[in-house]
Amino acid sequence: MARIIVLDDVLDAGVMIKRILTRKGHEVEAFTEEEKALAYVEKNHVDIAILDIKLKKMSGVEVLDELKRRSPGTRVIMLTGYPTLETAREAQKLGAFEYCVKPIDKDELEEKVAIALEEGSR
Repeated sequence: MARIIVLDDVLDAGVMIKRILTRKGHEVEAFTEEEKALAYVEKNHVDIAILDIKLKKMSGVEVLDELKRRSPGTRVIMLTGYPTLETAREAQKLGAFEYCVKPIDKDELEEKVAIALEEGSR
């Protein structure tokens, strides 16, 4: 299946997403530190990155920008508990593939990951 990273400042949120996607057969690494997630992407092929908008040191949009520099082929799904049109536009402009609103809906997450993988294989 796919190699996926999850970056969320709340460890439990990352672990929950990891559990959901691991059950689907994906290899998932969860991070709470931006630098560790970016270092992982630099050393490993990552198919999908799931990034929270609100993080500890950087914004999810800043991480998205840096991640796309290091790994242009990685599909990115942004997460937020505070959706705004401005944030969604900025994330899409920087290359986010999709956007999910918290609390995460398991079926929606699985569907968006499947679509991202399908689009990425074209």
